[in-house]
Amino acid sequence: MRGLRLAEARRARGLRRDQTEAERQLWRRLRNRILGGFKFVRQEPIGPYFADYVCREEKLVVEIDGATHSTDDERRHDAAREQFLRDRGYRVARFYNDEVYHNIDGILDTILAILERRQTL
Repeated sequence: MRGLRLAEARRARGLRRDQTEAERQLWRRLRNRILGGFKFVRQEPIGPYFADYVCREEKLVVEIDGATHSTDDERRHDAAREQFLRDRGYRVARFYNDEVYHNIDGILDTILAILERRQTL
């Protein structure tokens, strides 16, 4: 068990270090309770998966997808992953890199509305 946690921690550190530009931009707007006072962590291991961003207190997972989520196999994998998270009580909000680059304020408004339960998924 300890070895598994150590491997997860190493993988999470690597994912944080190698994040995409879109992930970097969104993280700057989510970290340190900037968004409505809600605390987010990044690259959180949940079962066999790593969630891009998680607000633990509200069980919200925020995923940022690039072009690698466009094939049928990738979409099936994403759907299975999302179902796994939902089965554990998480809500999942998924956005694309392009949205981060062109409408980050809209994304933040949507995330905040979900957190404040003004919008459902």
